Amino acid sequence: MTRISGALRSPLTFSVLAGLVIGALFLLGTGADPVTAYEAVVTGALGADGIGSTLTTGTSVLGLALALAIPLRAGLINLGGDGQMVLGGITAAVTGLYSPLPAPLTVALALLAGLAAGAGYAVLAALCENHLGVPLLVSSLLLSYPAVSLASYLARYPLKEPGSSLPQTRALPDGVALPAFGDSTVTLGLVLVALAAAAYWFTDKRTAVGYEIRMTGLNPRFSAYAGVERRGLTLKLMALSGGLAGLVGAIGVLSFPYRFVDGSLTAPGYTWTGLTAALLAAAAPLGTVVAALFFAVLQVGGLAMERTTEVPRELTQVLQAIVIVFLAARLRFPSRWFGRRTRESEAV
Repeated sequence: MTRISGALRSPLTFSVLAGLVIGALFLLGTGADPVTAYEAVVTGALGADGIGSTLTTGTSVLGLALALAIPLRAGLINLGGDGQMVLGGITAAVTGLYSPLPAPLTVALALLAGLAAGAGYAVLAALCENHLGVPLLVSSLLLSYPAVSLASYLARYPLKEPGSSLPQTRALPDGVALPAFGDSTVTLGLVLVALAAAAYWFTDKRTAVGYEIRMTGLNPRFSAYAGVERRGLTLKLMALSGGLAGLVGAIGVLSFPYRFVDGSLTAPGYTWTGLTAALLAAAAPLGTVVAALFFAVLQVGGLAMERTTEVPRELTQVLQAIVIVFLAARLRFPSRWFGRRTRESEAV
């Protein structure tokens, strides 16, 4: 009961509820029924026709959320998720197109190549901070643009599918694809991301490394006094972060439509949605998973809401923004109110 009470009084819960209430007011202002709209979001995202799309979207959103939560747990902000993801995707595409190995081994090699490409590029941003004094937030963001531009060039010129008007590479050979579950678009990539989430939780809660990461995020001076070497930790965390982002890009290429399409990985905004989820959960492992799935439901359910109520799906983006604004403002009115009631009851 104490944990449940604490969860209900937390700023996170209050922020989500406040977002839903204000979203309902927006819906009323447009003449729509909030209950019908929210019901359409839930059924559209979690119903039989939408659960596949939600899990597919959730794979990318959760993967990027975990990738950005790992350094964020130590107080490091990686804004280069787009570049690391795209570089991992185009590297996986090149590997899949030119590998002479059998299809199953090519798939594994493409995943590893995408992971390595993302990790290496993220380490470059860490080196810029450690040795050149460029803040990680700036270096990771600025390095993202050359990576995206390089991938765009490769998809539009050297690797472009002959005769196609779309900026996309040639299709991967037969069999070079992640296994899918039934006839859905959900692939083995979901399992890989889930394993990454489990590894993150175990490391965070059960290892000395996880303790060092948390302490660095809470108090860098204390962690440095205790012997944690920040430069080395930055390199390791950025390598893990970029590697996971690159893996997400590789998963996207090895899933339908089984090729690299310029803009397909960046247009949905997976990086910023993932960062939002990580910030919302304060980079806690389980909280990041829940927040990422919550935003995946909003993204997919927003389309169903638009069809059902004729309310633009952009409302779901407004809800995300409202939640973050309330959380950033540290509105702790419920905690203070409940705390005051508790003290008053004890006094009586």
